[in-house]
Amino acid sequence: MTVERSPRLPTVAVVGRPNVGKSTLVNRIAGRQLAIVEARPGVTRDRLEVECEWNGRSFLVVDTGGVVEGGDTLDTKVTEQALRALGEADLVLLVLDTTTGMTGDDSVVAQLVRRAGGAVILVANKVDSERREVDAWEFAGLGLGEPAMVSALHGRGVGDLLDDVVKQLPEPADTQAAQVGSDERGARGEASPGVPAVAIVGRPNVGKSTLFNRLSGEERSVVHDLPGTTRDAIDTVIETGDGAVKLIDTAGMRRRARSGEGPEYYSLVRALRALDRADVALLVLDATDGVTHQDQRLAERIDASGSPVVILLNKWDLLDTEGRLEVSEAVADRLAFLGYAPVLRVSAKTGLGVHRLLPAVQEAMNAYHRRIPTGRLNDGLRSAQAAHPAPGGARILYGVQGAVDPPTITLFATRRLPPTYLRYLERSLRERFDLGPTPIDLRVRVRQQR
Repeated sequence: MTVERSPRLPTVAVVGRPNVGKSTLVNRIAGRQLAIVEARPGVTRDRLEVECEWNGRSFLVVDTGGVVEGGDTLDTKVTEQALRALGEADLVLLVLDTTTGMTGDDSVVAQLVRRAGGAVILVANKVDSERREVDAWEFAGLGLGEPAMVSALHGRGVGDLLDDVVKQLPEPADTQAAQVGSDERGARGEASPGVPAVAIVGRPNVGKSTLFNRLSGEERSVVHDLPGTTRDAIDTVIETGDGAVKLIDTAGMRRRARSGEGPEYYSLVRALRALDRADVALLVLDATDGVTHQDQRLAERIDASGSPVVILLNKWDLLDTEGRLEVSEAVADRLAFLGYAPVLRVSAKTGLGVHRLLPAVQEAMNAYHRRIPTGRLNDGLRSAQAAHPAPGGARILYGVQGAVDPPTITLFATRRLPPTYLRYLERSLRERFDLGPTPIDLRVRVRQQR
Protein backbone atom coordinates (compact mmCIF):
# COMPACT_ATOMS: atom_id res chain seq x y z
CA MET A 1 0.00 0.00 0.00
CA THR A 2 1.36 3.42 -0.98
CA VAL A 3 0.02 6.90 -0.41
CA GLU A 4 -1.17 8.85 -3.46
CA ARG A 5 1.36 11.63 -3.90
CA SER A 6 1.81 12.64 -7.49
CA PRO A 7 0.89 14.57 -9.45
CA ARG A 8 0.04 17.39 -7.01
CA LEU A 9 -1.67 20.70 -7.42
CA PRO A 10 0.12 23.82 -6.16
CA THR A 11 -0.43 24.07 -2.40
CA VAL A 12 -1.34 27.16 -0.39
CA ALA A 13 -0.94 26.85 3.41
CA VAL A 14 -2.97 29.17 5.63
CA VAL A 15 -1.06 29.68 8.89
CA GLY A 16 -1.06 31.99 11.88
CA ARG A 17 -1.58 32.08 15.61
CA PRO A 18 -4.93 30.86 17.00
CA ASN A 19 -8.18 32.75 16.36
CA VAL A 20 -7.04 35.15 13.64
CA GLY A 21 -9.65 33.89 11.14
CA LYS A 22 -7.75 31.23 9.21
CA SER A 23 -10.70 28.84 8.89
CA THR A 24 -13.05 31.68 7.96
CA LEU A 25 -10.66 32.64 5.16
CA VAL A 26 -10.45 29.03 3.95
CA ASN A 27 -14.25 28.78 3.86
CA ARG A 28 -14.42 32.07 1.96
CA ILE A 29 -11.86 30.90 -0.63
CA ALA A 30 -13.58 27.52 -0.98
CA GLY A 31 -16.99 29.14 -1.30
CA ARG A 32 -18.59 26.78 1.20
CA GLN A 33 -18.57 25.90 4.89
CA LEU A 34 -15.84 23.27 5.27
CA ALA A 35 -13.74 24.21 8.28
CA ILE A 36 -15.37 24.58 11.69
CA VAL A 37 -15.41 28.23 12.79
CA GLU A 38 -15.99 29.48 16.31
CA ALA A 39 -14.92 32.66 18.11
CA ARG A 40 -12.45 31.01 20.43
CA PRO A 41 -8.94 29.65 19.88
CA GLY A 42 -8.02 26.02 19.34
CA VAL A 43 -11.04 24.90 17.29
CA THR A 44 -8.99 23.79 14.25
CA ARG A 45 -6.49 21.02 15.06
CA ASP A 46 -5.86 18.85 12.00
CA ARG A 47 -4.73 19.86 8.53
CA LEU A 48 -7.84 20.27 6.38
CA GLU A 49 -7.18 20.30 2.63
CA VAL A 50 -9.62 21.50 -0.01
CA GLU A 51 -9.20 22.01 -3.74
CA CYS A 52 -10.12 25.51 -4.90
CA GLU A 53 -10.19 27.35 -8.22
CA TRP A 54 -9.72 30.99 -9.19
CA ASN A 55 -9.52 32.46 -12.68
CA GLY A 56 -9.11 29.01 -14.20
CA ARG A 57 -6.27 27.94 -11.86
CA SER A 58 -6.78 25.05 -9.47
CA PHE A 59 -4.82 24.81 -6.24
CA LEU A 60 -4.96 23.09 -2.87
CA VAL A 61 -5.68 25.20 0.22
CA VAL A 62 -4.55 23.79 3.58
CA ASP A 63 -6.21 25.06 6.75
CA THR A 64 -4.05 24.57 9.84
CA GLY A 65 -4.41 24.88 13.58
CA GLY A 66 -3.02 27.89 15.37
CA VAL A 67 0.74 27.91 15.97
CA VAL A 68 1.39 28.12 19.72
CA GLU A 69 4.85 28.36 21.30
CA GLY A 70 5.31 26.62 24.64
CA GLY A 71 1.80 25.18 24.91
CA ASP A 72 0.68 21.83 26.28
CA THR A 73 1.12 18.48 24.52
CA LEU A 74 -1.95 18.96 22.34
CA ASP A 75 -0.84 22.47 21.34
CA THR A 76 2.54 21.04 20.37
CA LYS A 77 0.96 18.39 18.15
CA VAL A 78 -1.30 20.95 16.47
CA THR A 79 1.71 23.23 15.89
CA GLU A 80 3.65 20.32 14.38
CA GLN A 81 0.82 19.77 11.89
CA ALA A 82 0.89 23.45 10.94
CA LEU A 83 4.66 23.40 10.49
CA ARG A 84 4.41 20.29 8.30
CA ALA A 85 1.93 22.11 6.07
CA LEU A 86 4.23 25.13 6.02
CA GLY A 87 7.15 23.03 4.83
CA GLU A 88 5.15 21.38 2.03
CA ALA A 89 3.49 24.56 0.69
CA ASP A 90 4.29 26.38 -2.54
CA LEU A 91 2.81 29.56 -1.07
CA VAL A 92 2.03 30.62 2.51
CA LEU A 93 -0.75 32.94 3.61
CA LEU A 94 0.27 34.33 7.00
CA VAL A 95 -2.97 35.54 8.57
CA LEU A 96 -2.97 38.27 11.25
CA ASP A 97 -5.77 39.93 13.19
CA THR A 98 -5.96 43.69 12.56
CA THR A 99 -8.36 44.25 15.47
CA THR A 100 -5.82 43.05 18.05
CA GLY A 101 -2.68 44.31 16.31
CA MET A 102 0.78 42.77 16.45
CA THR A 103 1.45 40.21 19.18
CA GLY A 104 4.48 38.23 20.26
CA ASP A 105 2.89 35.09 18.84
CA ASP A 106 2.57 36.78 15.44
CA SER A 107 6.30 37.51 15.50
CA VAL A 108 7.05 33.87 16.35
CA VAL A 109 4.92 32.59 13.44
CA ALA A 110 6.49 35.13 11.08
CA GLN A 111 9.96 33.91 12.08
CA LEU A 112 8.94 30.32 11.31
CA VAL A 113 7.56 31.39 7.93
CA ARG A 114 10.78 33.24 7.06
CA ARG A 115 12.81 30.21 8.08
CA ALA A 116 10.80 28.04 5.65
CA GLY A 117 12.07 30.28 2.86
CA GLY A 118 9.10 30.01 0.49
CA ALA A 119 6.78 32.57 -1.08
CA VAL A 120 4.62 34.43 1.46
CA ILE A 121 1.63 36.75 1.34
CA LEU A 122 0.92 38.69 4.51
CA VAL A 123 -2.87 38.75 5.09
CA ALA A 124 -4.25 41.40 7.42
CA ASN A 125 -7.66 40.00 8.29
CA LYS A 126 -10.73 41.68 9.82
CA VAL A 127 -10.21 44.89 7.85
CA ASP A 128 -13.95 45.49 7.67
CA SER A 129 -13.75 49.13 6.60
CA GLU A 130 -11.34 51.75 5.28
CA ARG A 131 -10.77 52.98 8.83
CA ARG A 132 -9.13 49.63 9.67
CA GLU A 133 -6.64 49.87 6.79
CA VAL A 134 -4.40 52.22 8.73
CA ASP A 135 -4.11 49.65 11.55
CA ALA A 136 -3.09 46.93 9.07
CA TRP A 137 0.12 48.73 8.05
CA GLU A 138 1.61 47.80 11.44
CA PHE A 139 2.22 44.28 10.08
CA ALA A 140 4.59 45.59 7.41
CA GLY A 141 7.19 45.73 10.18
CA LEU A 142 7.44 41.92 10.01
CA GLY A 143 9.54 42.30 6.87
CA LEU A 144 7.33 40.05 4.73
CA GLY A 145 6.05 42.68 2.33
CA GLU A 146 2.92 44.81 2.23
CA PRO A 147 -0.16 43.30 3.87
CA ALA A 148 -3.12 42.24 1.76
CA MET A 149 -6.11 43.77 3.56
CA VAL A 150 -9.17 41.53 3.71
CA SER A 151 -12.25 40.71 5.71
CA ALA A 152 -12.67 36.96 5.42
CA LEU A 153 -16.04 37.17 7.18
CA HIS A 154 -17.52 39.70 4.75
CA GLY A 155 -15.44 38.87 1.66
CA ARG A 156 -13.86 42.31 1.42
CA GLY A 157 -10.59 42.21 -0.53
CA VAL A 158 -10.56 38.41 -0.91
CA GLY A 159 -10.83 38.60 -4.71
CA ASP A 160 -7.74 40.81 -4.92
CA LEU A 161 -5.93 38.43 -2.58
CA LEU A 162 -6.75 35.46 -4.82
CA ASP A 163 -5.55 37.36 -7.88
CA ASP A 164 -2.21 37.72 -6.11
CA VAL A 165 -2.25 34.06 -5.05
CA VAL A 166 -2.62 32.67 -8.57
CA LYS A 167 0.10 35.03 -9.84
CA GLN A 168 2.59 33.66 -7.32
CA LEU A 169 1.72 29.97 -7.72
CA PRO A 170 4.15 27.90 -9.78
CA GLU A 171 2.96 26.89 -13.22
CA PRO A 172 2.15 23.15 -13.39
CA ALA A 173 4.84 21.28 -15.31
CA ASP A 174 2.23 19.07 -16.94
CA THR A 175 -1.29 20.51 -17.05
CA GLN A 176 -2.80 17.17 -18.06
CA ALA A 177 -1.00 15.34 -15.27
CA ALA A 178 -2.13 17.97 -12.78
CA GLN A 179 -5.71 17.49 -13.95
CA VAL A 180 -5.41 13.74 -13.44
CA GLY A 181 -4.14 14.37 -9.93
CA SER A 182 -7.07 16.71 -9.33
CA ASP A 183 -9.56 14.10 -10.54
CA GLU A 184 -8.06 11.39 -8.35
CA ARG A 185 -7.76 13.50 -5.24
CA GLY A 186 -11.02 15.40 -5.64
CA ALA A 187 -11.64 18.29 -3.32
CA ARG A 188 -10.44 16.57 -0.13
CA GLY A 189 -13.87 17.45 1.09
CA GLU A 190 -16.08 16.25 -1.77
CA ALA A 191 -16.55 12.85 -3.33
CA SER A 192 -14.05 12.10 -6.08
CA PRO A 193 -15.73 10.42 -9.06
CA GLY A 194 -14.77 6.76 -9.23
CA VAL A 195 -12.85 6.80 -5.94
CA PRO A 196 -14.67 4.90 -3.18
CA ALA A 197 -14.89 6.69 0.17
CA VAL A 198 -14.22 4.87 3.44
CA ALA A 199 -15.39 6.66 6.61
CA ILE A 200 -13.63 5.83 9.88
CA VAL A 201 -16.25 6.32 12.61
CA GLY A 202 -16.56 5.59 16.29
CA ARG A 203 -16.95 7.26 19.64
CA PRO A 204 -14.18 9.58 20.89
CA ASN A 205 -10.73 8.27 21.77
CA VAL A 206 -11.01 4.76 20.32
CA GLY A 207 -8.03 5.21 17.98
CA LYS A 208 -9.62 6.47 14.74
CA SER A 209 -6.95 9.05 13.97
CA THR A 210 -4.16 6.60 14.82
CA LEU A 211 -5.69 4.15 12.34
CA PHE A 212 -6.13 6.91 9.76
CA ASN A 213 -2.46 7.88 10.06
CA ARG A 214 -1.40 4.22 9.89
CA LEU A 215 -3.33 3.67 6.65
CA SER A 216 -2.43 6.98 5.02
CA GLY A 217 1.25 6.62 5.84
CA GLU A 218 1.68 10.07 7.37
CA GLU A 219 0.66 12.14 10.39
CA ARG A 220 -2.35 13.89 8.86
CA SER A 221 -4.54 13.79 11.98
CA VAL A 222 -3.56 14.95 15.45
CA VAL A 223 -3.45 12.03 17.88
CA HIS A 224 -3.82 12.77 21.58
CA ASP A 225 -5.25 11.07 24.67
CA LEU A 226 -7.78 13.89 25.04
CA PRO A 227 -11.16 12.71 23.67
CA GLY A 228 -12.54 14.83 20.83
CA THR A 229 -9.17 15.87 19.37
CA THR A 230 -10.41 15.46 15.78
CA ARG A 231 -13.13 17.93 14.82
CA ASP A 232 -13.16 18.22 11.03
CA ALA A 233 -13.65 15.30 8.67
CA ILE A 234 -10.18 14.82 7.13
CA ASP A 235 -9.85 13.15 3.71
CA THR A 236 -6.82 11.47 2.16
CA VAL A 237 -6.63 9.40 -1.04
CA ILE A 238 -4.31 6.40 -0.92
CA GLU A 239 -3.34 3.94 -3.62
CA THR A 240 -3.92 0.24 -2.96
CA GLY A 241 -3.47 -2.89 -5.04
CA ASP A 242 -7.13 -2.53 -6.06
CA GLY A 243 -6.94 1.16 -6.95
CA ALA A 244 -7.43 4.45 -5.13
CA VAL A 245 -9.41 4.68 -1.89
CA LYS A 246 -10.42 7.85 -0.06
CA LEU A 247 -10.09 7.61 3.73
CA ILE A 248 -12.21 9.96 5.83
CA ASP A 249 -11.17 10.47 9.44
CA THR A 250 -14.16 11.76 11.42
CA ALA A 251 -14.68 13.32 14.81
CA GLY A 252 -15.71 11.06 17.68
CA MET A 253 -19.49 10.71 17.60
CA ARG A 254 -20.93 11.43 21.03
CA ARG A 255 -24.56 11.39 22.06
CA ARG A 256 -26.27 14.60 20.92
CA ALA A 257 -26.99 15.63 24.51
CA ARG A 258 -23.25 15.79 25.14
CA SER A 259 -22.41 17.50 21.88
CA GLY A 260 -23.70 20.92 22.96
CA GLU A 261 -23.87 23.78 20.51
CA GLY A 262 -20.15 24.49 20.01
CA PRO A 263 -17.44 22.82 17.91
CA GLU A 264 -18.48 19.34 19.08
CA TYR A 265 -21.94 19.84 17.59
CA TYR A 266 -20.54 20.85 14.20
CA SER A 267 -18.02 18.01 14.40
CA LEU A 268 -20.93 15.60 14.86
CA VAL A 269 -22.74 17.09 11.87
CA ARG A 270 -19.63 16.67 9.69
CA ALA A 271 -19.13 13.10 10.90
CA LEU A 272 -22.73 12.23 9.99
CA ARG A 273 -22.30 13.84 6.56
CA ALA A 274 -19.11 11.88 6.00
CA LEU A 275 -20.96 8.69 6.89
CA ASP A 276 -23.77 9.51 4.44
CA ARG A 277 -21.33 10.06 1.54
CA ALA A 278 -19.16 7.04 2.33
CA ASP A 279 -19.24 3.80 0.37
CA VAL A 280 -18.02 1.78 3.37
CA ALA A 281 -17.95 2.54 7.10
CA LEU A 282 -15.21 1.33 9.42
CA LEU A 283 -16.73 1.12 12.90
CA VAL A 284 -13.82 1.37 15.33
CA LEU A 285 -14.38 -0.04 18.83
CA ASP A 286 -12.01 0.09 21.78
CA ALA A 287 -11.58 -3.58 22.60
CA THR A 288 -10.44 -2.72 26.13
CA ASP A 289 -13.87 -1.11 26.79
CA GLY A 290 -15.93 -3.85 25.15
CA VAL A 291 -19.11 -2.86 23.32
CA THR A 292 -20.68 0.15 25.02
CA HIS A 293 -24.21 1.50 24.74
CA GLN A 294 -22.84 4.36 22.64
CA ASP A 295 -21.16 1.86 20.29
CA GLN A 296 -24.54 0.19 19.79
CA ARG A 297 -26.20 3.53 18.91
CA LEU A 298 -23.47 4.33 16.40
CA ALA A 299 -23.81 0.88 14.86
CA GLU A 300 -27.55 1.47 14.48
CA ARG A 301 -26.83 4.79 12.75
CA ILE A 302 -24.48 3.05 10.32
CA ASP A 303 -27.00 0.27 9.71
CA ALA A 304 -29.69 2.86 8.95
CA SER A 305 -27.41 4.52 6.37
CA GLY A 306 -27.46 1.33 4.32
CA SER A 307 -23.68 1.31 3.85
CA PRO A 308 -21.60 -1.84 4.23
CA VAL A 309 -19.60 -1.87 7.44
CA VAL A 310 -16.40 -3.45 8.71
CA ILE A 311 -16.08 -3.70 12.51
CA LEU A 312 -12.61 -3.09 13.96
CA LEU A 313 -11.73 -4.16 17.47
CA ASN A 314 -8.82 -1.82 18.12
CA LYS A 315 -6.22 -2.20 20.89
CA TRP A 316 -6.61 -5.98 20.61
CA ASP A 317 -2.99 -6.43 21.67
CA LEU A 318 -3.82 -5.04 25.13
CA LEU A 319 -6.26 -7.85 26.00
CA ASP A 320 -5.53 -11.19 27.61
CA THR A 321 -7.19 -14.42 26.46
CA GLU A 322 -10.18 -14.03 28.75
CA GLY A 323 -10.72 -10.42 27.72
CA ARG A 324 -10.61 -11.33 24.04
CA LEU A 325 -13.26 -13.99 24.54
CA GLU A 326 -15.52 -11.59 26.44
CA VAL A 327 -15.37 -8.81 23.85
CA SER A 328 -15.93 -11.26 20.96
CA GLU A 329 -19.07 -12.53 22.69
CA ALA A 330 -20.21 -8.95 23.32
CA VAL A 331 -19.89 -8.09 19.63
CA ALA A 332 -21.89 -11.16 18.62
CA ASP A 333 -24.59 -10.33 21.17
CA ARG A 334 -24.92 -6.53 21.13
CA LEU A 335 -24.18 -5.99 17.43
CA ALA A 336 -26.14 -8.99 16.18
CA PHE A 337 -28.04 -6.75 13.71
CA LEU A 338 -24.67 -6.27 11.94
CA GLY A 339 -24.10 -10.01 11.79
CA TYR A 340 -23.09 -9.78 8.12
CA ALA A 341 -20.19 -7.44 8.93
CA PRO A 342 -16.66 -8.87 9.23
CA VAL A 343 -14.96 -8.32 12.58
CA LEU A 344 -11.21 -7.59 12.47
CA ARG A 345 -8.94 -7.66 15.51
CA VAL A 346 -6.31 -4.95 15.08
CA SER A 347 -3.93 -2.58 16.79
CA ALA A 348 -3.70 0.74 14.96
CA LYS A 349 -0.73 1.72 17.09
CA THR A 350 1.45 -1.34 16.34
CA GLY A 351 -0.06 -2.29 12.96
CA LEU A 352 -1.30 -5.70 14.17
CA GLY A 353 -3.87 -7.05 11.69
CA VAL A 354 -4.19 -3.76 9.80
CA HIS A 355 -3.10 -5.45 6.55
CA ARG A 356 -6.44 -7.33 6.50
CA LEU A 357 -8.49 -4.14 6.57
CA LEU A 358 -8.33 -2.93 2.97
CA PRO A 359 -9.05 -6.39 1.48
CA ALA A 360 -12.12 -6.57 3.74
CA VAL A 361 -13.18 -3.11 2.55
CA GLN A 362 -12.78 -4.17 -1.08
CA GLU A 363 -14.85 -7.32 -0.51
CA ALA A 364 -17.59 -5.25 1.14
CA MET A 365 -17.70 -2.80 -1.78
CA ASN A 366 -17.83 -5.60 -4.34
CA ALA A 367 -20.80 -7.15 -2.54
CA TYR A 368 -22.45 -3.74 -2.17
CA HIS A 369 -22.42 -3.25 -5.96
CA ARG A 370 -23.34 -6.84 -6.87
CA ARG A 371 -26.31 -7.54 -9.14
CA ILE A 372 -27.90 -11.01 -9.28
CA PRO A 373 -29.41 -12.13 -12.62
CA THR A 374 -33.17 -12.57 -12.32
CA GLY A 375 -33.11 -16.22 -13.37
CA ARG A 376 -30.47 -17.18 -10.80
CA LEU A 377 -32.24 -15.15 -8.12
CA ASN A 378 -35.49 -17.04 -8.63
CA ASP A 379 -33.67 -20.37 -8.66
CA GLY A 380 -32.27 -19.42 -5.27
CA LEU A 381 -35.68 -18.40 -3.95
CA ARG A 382 -37.25 -21.70 -5.10
CA SER A 383 -34.47 -23.68 -3.41
CA ALA A 384 -34.90 -21.74 -0.18
CA GLN A 385 -38.67 -22.30 -0.19
CA ALA A 386 -38.25 -25.99 -0.93
CA ALA A 387 -35.92 -26.37 2.04
CA HIS A 388 -38.10 -24.31 4.41
CA PRO A 389 -41.59 -23.30 3.21
CA ALA A 390 -42.97 -19.99 4.43
CA PRO A 391 -45.34 -20.20 7.41
CA GLY A 392 -49.08 -19.77 7.08
CA GLY A 393 -49.25 -21.04 3.54
CA ALA A 394 -47.48 -17.98 2.10
CA ARG A 395 -45.60 -18.50 -1.13
CA ILE A 396 -43.12 -16.37 -3.03
CA LEU A 397 -44.14 -16.16 -6.68
CA TYR A 398 -40.94 -14.53 -7.94
CA GLY A 399 -38.36 -11.92 -7.08
CA VAL A 400 -36.41 -9.17 -8.88
CA GLN A 401 -33.40 -7.11 -7.89
CA GLY A 402 -34.40 -3.52 -8.47
CA ALA A 403 -31.25 -1.76 -7.32
CA VAL A 404 -27.71 -2.06 -5.99
CA ASP A 405 -25.85 -0.08 -3.30
CA PRO A 406 -27.06 -2.04 -1.36
CA PRO A 407 -28.60 -5.03 -3.21
CA THR A 408 -32.36 -4.36 -3.08
CA ILE A 409 -34.67 -7.27 -3.86
CA THR A 410 -38.45 -7.12 -4.22
CA LEU A 411 -40.32 -10.34 -3.46
CA PHE A 412 -43.82 -10.86 -4.88
CA ALA A 413 -45.66 -13.15 -2.48
CA THR A 414 -49.21 -14.43 -1.91
CA ARG A 415 -49.19 -13.28 1.72
CA ARG A 416 -47.09 -11.16 4.04
CA LEU A 417 -43.87 -12.82 5.14
CA PRO A 418 -42.89 -12.66 8.84
CA PRO A 419 -39.55 -11.05 9.80
CA THR A 420 -38.12 -14.40 10.89
CA TYR A 421 -38.69 -15.87 7.44
CA LEU A 422 -37.21 -12.78 5.76
CA ARG A 423 -34.08 -13.19 7.87
CA TYR A 424 -33.90 -16.83 6.75
CA LEU A 425 -34.21 -15.77 3.10
CA GLU A 426 -31.53 -13.13 3.57
CA ARG A 427 -29.09 -15.67 5.02
CA SER A 428 -29.90 -18.12 2.24
CA LEU A 429 -29.35 -15.55 -0.53
CA ARG A 430 -26.21 -14.21 1.14
CA GLU A 431 -24.64 -17.67 1.20
CA ARG A 432 -25.80 -18.73 -2.27
CA PHE A 433 -24.66 -15.58 -4.07
CA ASP A 434 -21.65 -14.74 -1.90
CA LEU A 435 -23.06 -11.35 -0.94
CA GLY A 436 -20.86 -11.31 2.12
CA PRO A 437 -20.38 -8.12 4.14
CA THR A 438 -23.14 -5.89 2.77
CA PRO A 439 -26.68 -5.14 3.94
CA ILE A 440 -29.47 -6.60 1.83
CA ASP A 441 -32.79 -4.80 1.47
CA LEU A 442 -35.68 -7.27 1.08
CA ARG A 443 -39.05 -5.76 0.18
CA VAL A 444 -42.30 -7.71 -0.04
CA ARG A 445 -45.31 -7.00 -2.22
CA VAL A 446 -48.42 -9.08 -1.73
CA ARG A 447 -49.97 -10.22 -4.98
CA GLN A 448 -53.13 -12.32 -4.82
CA GLN A 449 -53.34 -15.19 -7.27
CA ARG A 450 -56.34 -15.22 -9.58
